[in-house]
Amino acid sequence: MTTRRFYRFITIAVLSFLLISCASKAGSESVTTPAGEALIGETLTKTDELFRQRADLAKLREAVKQLAAVRNADARNYEVEWKFAKYSYFLGKQTTDEKEKEKAFEDGKLAGRIASRLAPDKPDGFFWYAANLGEQAKLSPVTVGVKSVGDIKEAMNKVIELNPKYQNASAYDALAQVELSTAGIMGGKPEKAIEYLEQGLKIEENNSYLHLRLAEALLATGKRDEAKKQLEYVLKMKANPEYVLEHNKTLEKAKEMLETKF
Repeated sequence: MTTRRFYRFITIAVLSFLLISCASKAGSESVTTPAGEALIGETLTKTDELFRQRADLAKLREAVKQLAAVRNADARNYEVEWKFAKYSYFLGKQTTDEKEKEKAFEDGKLAGRIASRLAPDKPDGFFWYAANLGEQAKLSPVTVGVKSVGDIKEAMNKVIELNPKYQNASAYDALAQVELSTAGIMGGKPEKAIEYLEQGLKIEENNSYLHLRLAEALLATGKRDEAKKQLEYVLKMKANPEYVLEHNKTLEKAKEMLETKF
């Protein structure tokens, strides 16, 4: 082998080694995730406990923060995404900071959409996507509300198709809210809202939200006596242990309606 050929051989060998090394390194980086399965599992356990203590807004914020830290755009985890959407929704509902509220609902909406695409055979992503979008529609009825009606209906109907009992049949409440909020504007009908709510109550009698919303729908159709019975029923209900905070807010609303509407 001549000297020139020898050096050419050495050069090719070195370049091949470098290319293989770089490819191996790139491959290892592409499959490495910031949060491994063990860390994700540990975080989900911690954030579940923090969510149970959400009466303390700081605990709820911490739950959202910790879940955000293990979200990975290159390796999405279904449970992380839908729970992030859920906890963001509750943060948006509970905070009084308008910027935090808007960000929470936007983040929750996007995470819910991701979850629905990761597992289109499960209701979680669809429900929390639509729940966050519904709250955005309330904040901005003109810029968001008008455009979101179809998307909310589609997602909540998908929840009912997959699991009508999900979140204590709350998809029916969401559909009823759409009917009530669009009555006289986009063809919404209080009568249709009543229909949804009665369907929901056949599935879950102990959902105080469904009773409260049914009272609103009955009032909208002039059925005052029936509406009053629903509100009085709410006052006698026992709270779901998992949703005591929300039940208490429903009680306050029912009392307010009884005092101001009758």
